[in-house]
Amino acid sequence: MIITNPKDEKSIREAARISVEILEQLKEHIRIGNTPMNIDYEAGFLCKKYKVQPAFKRVEGYNYNTCISVNDVAVHGIPKDIPLKKGDLVSIDFGIIYKDIYTDHCWTWSIGEPDKHTKKLLHSGRKAVENALLQAIVGNKTGDLGFEMQKEAKRNGFNTLSIFVGHGIGKTLHDEPEIPAYGEPNTGKLLADGMVICVECQVVDDIDDIVIDEDGWSAKTVNGKDSVMFEYMVIVRKEKPEILTDTFAWDTVI
Repeated sequence: MIITNPKDEKSIREAARISVEILEQLKEHIRIGNTPMNIDYEAGFLCKKYKVQPAFKRVEGYNYNTCISVNDVAVHGIPKDIPLKKGDLVSIDFGIIYKDIYTDHCWTWSIGEPDKHTKKLLHSGRKAVENALLQAIVGNKTGDLGFEMQKEAKRNGFNTLSIFVGHGIGKTLHDEPEIPAYGEPNTGKLLADGMVICVECQVVDDIDDIVIDEDGWSAKTVNGKDSVMFEYMVIVRKEKPEILTDTFAWDTVI
């Protein structure tokens, strides 16, 4: 989506604000003994409270309000009825539909203080996306963002998953352009003023590959090692991007 009028800009800002508020409330339910399934139920309740629709239920064959990925699940995690425990890494990927506008963003938390290696993984995943989104300016290309994500992961000894991509968003959940979590500067699709995009990647303490769980959705690391995912919605602008889902101040530890 490219914003062309004040009405659409107002709607997408309101949608993003509501979506962040809901995700922040879902964070409060990440605790030892609770289950991803219960958190997903809460997401459904909050969507009704805010009079919005869960975006992911519009995806064909997907029947949940969220994707909740734990530990070695990198993305598209089916919310399961398995109690969370201390040390788990929990990623909640979430989006809504508000006034026909879609949102999509993600954050990863550690239940309890992580060890040094896991803390490094969390920091690397977060910085990969936050460094990349700063490149979402007019005249840059998708490869500029992908290069930043892969560079940050690699310099810390991790990998980004190349099979999954960031994307445009707005009137649909997934729009052009695709934004891979790898690339070379000045390659790929050109970014235009007003373009709304999701900058995301999965940073894994494993090889750049996945296996699909028997549930048909959950994408897991090949060797069972941990993964983290972060995702922001931004508007491409001439001098610096405008962050719609502003979670820069959030912590990664619960």
